[in-house]
Amino acid sequence: MAGIGFLQSLGIIAICAAVMVMAGRMLRMPAIAVYMVCGILIGPVLGWVAVEQGLDLVSEMGIALLLFLVGLELSMRKVRDVGKVALIAGFMQVVLTAGLGFLLAKAMRFGLVQGLFLALALTFSSTVVVVKLLEVKGEIESLYGRIGLGVLLVQDVVVIMLLTFLAGFSGDAGSMDIAVVGKGLLKAFGGMVVLLVVAMVASKYLLPRAFKWAARSPDVLLIWALSWCFLMVLCAHHFELSVEVGAFLAGMSLAQLPYNEDLRSRVHPLMNFFIAVFFVTLGIRMDLTGASAHLGAVFGFSAFVLLVKPLLFLGILGWLGYGRKTSFLTGVTLAQTSEFSFILAGLAMSNGLIGAEILLVSALVGVVTIAVSSYVIIHNHGVFAWVLKAGLLRWKFLDGKPEVTDRIVHAGEHLEGHVIVVGMNTLGRSLVRRLVGKGEDVLAVDTDPAKLEGLPGRSLLGSVGYLSVLEEAGYSRAKLIVSALQIEETNDLLAYRAKSVNVPCAIHVVDLSVVDNLLDLETDYLMVSKVDGVKAQLEKMKELGVIE
Repeated sequence: MAGIGFLQSLGIIAICAAVMVMAGRMLRMPAIAVYMVCGILIGPVLGWVAVEQGLDLVSEMGIALLLFLVGLELSMRKVRDVGKVALIAGFMQVVLTAGLGFLLAKAMRFGLVQGLFLALALTFSSTVVVVKLLEVKGEIESLYGRIGLGVLLVQDVVVIMLLTFLAGFSGDAGSMDIAVVGKGLLKAFGGMVVLLVVAMVASKYLLPRAFKWAARSPDVLLIWALSWCFLMVLCAHHFELSVEVGAFLAGMSLAQLPYNEDLRSRVHPLMNFFIAVFFVTLGIRMDLTGASAHLGAVFGFSAFVLLVKPLLFLGILGWLGYGRKTSFLTGVTLAQTSEFSFILAGLAMSNGLIGAEILLVSALVGVVTIAVSSYVIIHNHGVFAWVLKAGLLRWKFLDGKPEVTDRIVHAGEHLEGHVIVVGMNTLGRSLVRRLVGKGEDVLAVDTDPAKLEGLPGRSLLGSVGYLSVLEEAGYSRAKLIVSALQIEETNDLLAYRAKSVNVPCAIHVVDLSVVDNLLDLETDYLMVSKVDGVKAQLEKMKELGVIE
């Protein structure tokens, strides 16, 4: 019966979250805020669902997968691209926001430890919200987008250090023994160093060969990646570190491999479900009994995040030599609290460092700031024009700062007039060689790196089932898209994508029963092996005089 109760709770969460997300899209409200509101509604308000052990486990998996994805972003190439600006701006913002947030918390008469965790909750910005909204706007590669993502990477590293720090604490905050705490911190950071070394050594010597073999099958690649993730989680547990630390280091070690983008595309949908359960469960946990007593603090902290954080970025980036527009857009993009703020608060509460009211305040601040900042990000250029017209950015320290050209560079923009060949089987490899021999600019695409080796021209590792891979291949500016695949669903989707951008498409057909689907999709040319083979035989027989 306990299992049935868990499935019933999970079903209610899934259905209610899906319905509310659909309603939230009409209001352009971000999913995270919707999930938390959903949890508050079906938990404290209606009492439909109570948190149990099974839901806790699903929530933990969501957090682990989220940190795994964050780690997958931390490739050495991206770290180099972050540059001095993101490092300086990131660390300065963390220090200044935490300091000012702590002073605000003390002014509102919160205690020392409470004020510290509230200040930390205000410091970090939401990677999930920022990345999703910038992708929707097509501005993730803009100047302010790149700076914002660099700052988020810096914040993520700081979060991992804080999670490690929290792992060194246990018991009630009021009765901590300094020697015990010191021993715990030493063990936590020692374990962190050991795991970091293991992750880096594995990424250089162990994982490349193993994952090169696994990459021949996309499903095996995903299973191996998740297995590595949970193996690192088990190692972290052995050192009494949090699940998040192990998952992050697992992702970071795989980020150095050429399959990291493909893995992100495959893990992301799985993470979306589990992280939805996490945020709904967080809403269910909220005790709204004393919410009215903290409304002043919620609005005060929300105003701080929405107004003061952008001003800090405006000052820091202006000091670093950037103009009004780039500084302003970066600031408003990061003007919300993070999903990690809730994770930190939850861990602190489980360790007895803070009470439930601090988790409630930080969660409500998160709902308010994520919702408001999402609307601002969507309309950020219009907001900047209005602010500039109102004369609110006429500050002397910004005078004379040159506006760096903020041209948005889209994925695959360097490719144009090329031929995309998908599927490096015998036919695909032969087509690539022949097209290159005829002087065409060819991009070969496959999910197996071994099949791309030794081919002339360019190559791209990934599945064309994901739009992000097609965009990286510059499919909208291609001369022709050719699929040598024998996967009906992928071929149908590829034909549809090609038609949507008016690019000619040629599809290899093995089973004649799928011809009607491709004709309905107005595919330009069908490579039907059986028919083409018969035609070739007839031509040869005519040439030899066997038939007229």
